[in-house]
Amino acid sequence: MWVGDCKLTASILDHPEEFAKIDKNQMILYPVQAVRHYVASAKASKTIKLTCARPENIVIAGMGGSAIGGELLKDYTRSTSAVPVEISREYHLPAYADSRTLAVLASYSGDTEETLSSFADALKRKCMVFCISSGGALIEYAQKLNVPYLQVEGGMPPRAALPHMFMPLLKVMETQGMVPDVEKEFNEATKVLEKVSKDNAPEKPTAANSAKTLALSLLGTCPVVYGFGAYRGVALRYKQQFNENSKLPAKWETFSELNHNETMGWANPKDLSKAFSVVFLRDKAEPVEIRSRIETTQALMKPAVSRMFEVYAQGKSTLAKMLSTILIGDFTSVYLAYLRGVDPTPVDTVTVMKQKIEQNGVKKKVLAELERLAK
Repeated sequence: MWVGDCKLTASILDHPEEFAKIDKNQMILYPVQAVRHYVASAKASKTIKLTCARPENIVIAGMGGSAIGGELLKDYTRSTSAVPVEISREYHLPAYADSRTLAVLASYSGDTEETLSSFADALKRKCMVFCISSGGALIEYAQKLNVPYLQVEGGMPPRAALPHMFMPLLKVMETQGMVPDVEKEFNEATKVLEKVSKDNAPEKPTAANSAKTLALSLLGTCPVVYGFGAYRGVALRYKQQFNENSKLPAKWETFSELNHNETMGWANPKDLSKAFSVVFLRDKAEPVEIRSRIETTQALMKPAVSRMFEVYAQGKSTLAKMLSTILIGDFTSVYLAYLRGVDPTPVDTVTVMKQKIEQNGVKKKVLAELERLAK
């Protein structure tokens, strides 16, 4: 876990009875109960039956916590599917989207302005369309327009709903014959996730808890997360969880691209380096060329960065490795929030931003367009 010297000190993390005083909405329960959510979502996803033709490309339109499932799918299928997957975080789909495109609209709330706009755009372009949401306008208009959809379990922050937004995407790919049966990998993943949850549980003391150890070590710094390959989207997930749960600025990069620019930023940072810590996502089976890059990068950074850490994926299958690494990050971000004395659940700044943006009238126009299309 730690590259360098580390001293653990007594903290609130060894007093789980105090967590509820900070974590008013019990965000910690989502990583604790991650297996339950993945299993429930996998079961619900079995109801998905798409009758559309095999697409030439897939565009997953979503934002924030609703889009990260698409990023993971893109990484997971990169070496197994000949059908390209693209993530769209815009008001409109990319120019190539047409009747040969499967447009998946993913919005946990169902009321995300950009995703609703993309929904209308997909309909006008005659795309094959599928919607995933817990409700809101997305499900309302999917029903009115007779568009296939999956309504997932509601009542949680979008970032905590990752299992419910990711597993349906896997099922869509499987239904269309674009990935092999993932049941074997999923069965292993659930066992690995159970172990990760147990090993990083609130009652597990810091000295024996990887997520608590990492959180305590990251305290007082701006986290930088480095991933590669299947861990590209995982690194992004870490960054987002540090933003929303820990209420911290954070950044992410991937190998080997970061060696062509990012690495230079550590050459002469002087006192700036004290503000950053770096987390390397690792895999014991990582390609030799990636291992060489990671270890060389660590050696070059060591004089400038005092805090470097490694998180190793667990399990044998790609799915287990990705999900186990994510779960460690989810735990870490919540524990880091406790150390900082902030409630991990509220995202007041995001909420205020959405309220102010809605005043521009764009969402109202989008809903009017969907209503027109539904007639």
